[in-house]
Amino acid sequence: MIDLKVLTEAVEGLEEDKVLELLNEFVNSNPSEREAQDVVSACQQGMAKVGELFESGEYFIGDLIFAGELLTQALDILKPVIGSGSSVKVGKIVLGTVEGDLHDIGKNIFRSMAEAAGFEVYDLGIDQKPQAFVAKVQEIQPDIVGMSGVLTLALESMKKTVDELSNAGLRDNIKIIIGGNPVTEQACQYIGADAYTTNAAEGVKICRNWIQ
Repeated sequence: MIDLKVLTEAVEGLEEDKVLELLNEFVNSNPSEREAQDVVSACQQGMAKVGELFESGEYFIGDLIFAGELLTQALDILKPVIGSGSSVKVGKIVLGTVEGDLHDIGKNIFRSMAEAAGFEVYDLGIDQKPQAFVAKVQEIQPDIVGMSGVLTLALESMKKTVDELSNAGLRDNIKIIIGGNPVTEQACQYIGADAYTTNAAEGVKICRNWIQ
């Protein structure tokens, strides 16, 4: 079995070769879905450490971007064993980082995990106006809308987006989940979302429960 502590430290240290080697060995050992989720959590813990090192000035923006790319590679390797048997699409999610926010690492992690869990994800990208969400929801009629934001100002953008979905008569047909550093229970109620999370794995679990 993979040493989760070693994996977390390798992600934190941006040791690409070591991370990929550990994960390939793990996938080849025919692991369970539960074990795969633990491995994803270990990778996320490493990412959280990268974020702390960035905030303290030890890492720079280039390190942060590299870490995001490394995590994307990691999740690509793990996809076959996260949510195994998920070739049948379980539901549709429209996803995006809201207007005024350019962060996408958290959103990308959630997207990869949701796709691995069998969701069809339509990723709008970053800095998306409320109208962009409305247009996509009208186009594909998803089950869930996911909004991401790291900056405090993103909360107002999320509220505006929910209001626009309501004005367009779309709100009652979808579930809305918000994610990112500033989201709280209070923010969730203010925005008018159905759920909030700061953890991608938890967010995917919430979405799966809604569909079931």
